[in-house]
Amino acid sequence: MGEQSSDYHRGEMDIHEQVATYDLFMGLTKWGSLAVACAILFLSVLFATSAGFMAATISTVVVAVIGVLALRSKPSDGH
Repeated sequence: MGEQSSDYHRGEMDIHEQVATYDLFMGLTKWGSLAVACAILFLSVLFATSAGFMAATISTVVVAVIGVLALRSKPSDGH
């Protein structure tokens, strides 16, 4: 059977918009998840334990710093 003619040619489409949208979505998901985790930690330590405000704040800041260090963008290999 012969090839069908069409306007689509694989690999020739400009995908910069899709890549930018994907990167934005992944960034919002990543940082939003860290923000929700920190909020839940703060509220849980503050209200569910007798540790108090300072313990809740300190534990939340520690988790936030570790999260930022773990989630920040790594330099690409240039591939």
